[in-house]
Amino acid sequence: MIGEIHSVWGWVAIGIAGAVGLWGVVLGLAGKQPGRPFYVGLGVGVTAMLAQVAMGVYSFAVEGIQPGTQHVFYGVVITFTFAFAYIYRVQFQRRPALYLGLLMLFVMGLGIRGVLTFGNSF
Repeated sequence: MIGEIHSVWGWVAIGIAGAVGLWGVVLGLAGKQPGRPFYVGLGVGVTAMLAQVAMGVYSFAVEGIQPGTQHVFYGVVITFTFAFAYIYRVQFQRRPALYLGLLMLFVMGLGIRGVLTFGNSF
């Protein structure tokens, strides 16, 4: 059941990440500081992507779904990307909207790549 939710809502999480990423890049290029609505959107996007990773781990460990090593790899890279963004959060304060927007676009790309490689192994 979680595997089905994971496969359908994966595209939703990717869309949210892309929308927030574009929003951040537009704000950053316009030289504007992000407000509370942007940070709420960012939180929704990050939560959606990390929830997808958690559902993928559950599907693999409990439901026995075999996603292929490339699909798992991109889930791990998404998690590490957010971890490194947290580590370097002080540097993100220089141009937060632009940097966070680019982060979310990168994560969106990882998500797309993860969906497209389901079932493939290295």
